[in-house]
Amino acid sequence: MLDIPSRVRVHVERLLAAQNDMGVCDAFEQYAPVGKPDTMNAPHPPKVAGIDSTVPSPAHTVAPAPAAPDAPTAPSATGPGTAPGAVLQDRLAGWVSDLTTLHELTERLARTDSLDSALKETLHAGAALVGARRGLLVLEPGDGLGPDTTIGLGLGRADLGHIETVPRSSLPYGRILDGLPGGDGEIAQPDLFAEDGLDPRHREVAARLGYAASYALPLSPEGAGRLGAAVWLYDEPAEPVERQRHLVGLYARYAAEHLARLVEVERTRACMATIAEELLPSRLPRVAGVQLAARHRTGPRGGGDWYDALPLPDAALGLAVGSVTGSGPSAIAAMGRLRASLRAYAVMEGEDPVAVLSDLELLLRLTEPARSATALFAYVEPALRKITLAGAGHSPPLVIGERRTEFVETSLSAPLGMLACWEAPSVELTAAPGETVLLYTDGLLQRTGDPVDRAFARLHAAAAGVPRALRTDPGALADHILRTVLPNRLDEADDTEDVVLLAARFE
Repeated sequence: MLDIPSRVRVHVERLLAAQNDMGVCDAFEQYAPVGKPDTMNAPHPPKVAGIDSTVPSPAHTVAPAPAAPDAPTAPSATGPGTAPGAVLQDRLAGWVSDLTTLHELTERLARTDSLDSALKETLHAGAALVGARRGLLVLEPGDGLGPDTTIGLGLGRADLGHIETVPRSSLPYGRILDGLPGGDGEIAQPDLFAEDGLDPRHREVAARLGYAASYALPLSPEGAGRLGAAVWLYDEPAEPVERQRHLVGLYARYAAEHLARLVEVERTRACMATIAEELLPSRLPRVAGVQLAARHRTGPRGGGDWYDALPLPDAALGLAVGSVTGSGPSAIAAMGRLRASLRAYAVMEGEDPVAVLSDLELLLRLTEPARSATALFAYVEPALRKITLAGAGHSPPLVIGERRTEFVETSLSAPLGMLACWEAPSVELTAAPGETVLLYTDGLLQRTGDPVDRAFARLHAAAAGVPRALRTDPGALADHILRTVLPNRLDEADDTEDVVLLAARFE
């Protein structure tokens, strides 16, 4: 085998040579001009990674022809200590190193599972390949369906704002995304300030931000229109060499395909989140004596958690939370049907929560026998601060007040659709003035990652520790509990579990 430096440790067959326009064999021919060797004396390169040893020997390995007796002696091309083929080995090692770097960068990009992280990784890897320190990536799908965003590397929001004040047609990403002349491929501006036709505003912004050259590439998936454009900025006049352009071009083609898949995923998530939000109440009713607030966090695939609050006859109020098994569009659709049915039953017989859930269970068992759900319905009489509730496999409500923070003791019951006939007794409680009753779904507990008992303890501690100033606002109270139970923005993270909180504060 060739004596490739030990820092290049990679199985060549795993490299991305198949994705390159120039493989290792082509590197032999380009970087080692072929001469006519002496078949007896010329050394032959051994086989490496499937390279045939019959490849003609490069010129620098050819045995020298006998010189004329009176001819001057030319200096040796290789030093006294240089082994034959060393230059070839160095060049091959360089190509293996480049391909290894490209392989590692594409692997890192493939591990990104969100559009935002993929955009940042694409911009950072491209900067490393072209030798730039700063840059920006503009995502603007050509179909106009979004999402549209701009991210920067080494550029703050104010810097990006300055760049956006430059006429779009004079910026390289503008020419690429708008299909202007010269925007079909790479755009290199090795010395911005030496260009005669540079827009005055562009010259001013470049001087303000301290960049003197740029290199831009389109991000275009195979068989699709423009997805976006990446621009890398140099502090001094410069441009990438041919080798760097080749590598970053290969990387950009792979990145465009990966970003296109994540764009579709992001669109699907946004669509399901919109549908789920539209199936939930657009606003909560205003009822004398009760303040209401709700918080809803949807998982990336869309879940079946829901809540409802509706005015009922005799100045009463109905509160409900629930969760349908499964995720995705089917769970969202089932959630919408279940919530609509519960509203109808609540209007007809809301004063009896057990009857409401019994009818809901019968409907679920007859129409969707393969699905189950948990639910909790509360019939509220604000004037008396009286609550009558029943639950089906659901977590107990939490009463939060100045003198007590405790879970409501509800009877143990199975989820809807699990038994041939569901039945459970109702529970009555009276809230004191200023107390808040919190209804929630199991997702709040499951997102903690703790065992059930520890998750309940965490929720109780968060509720007991709500500052006094926040207790008068059910929305602020719900936000505090979310941040405390799910710290480090876990409530906003992409999780398979939905989270619903419905808070009712009694005056």
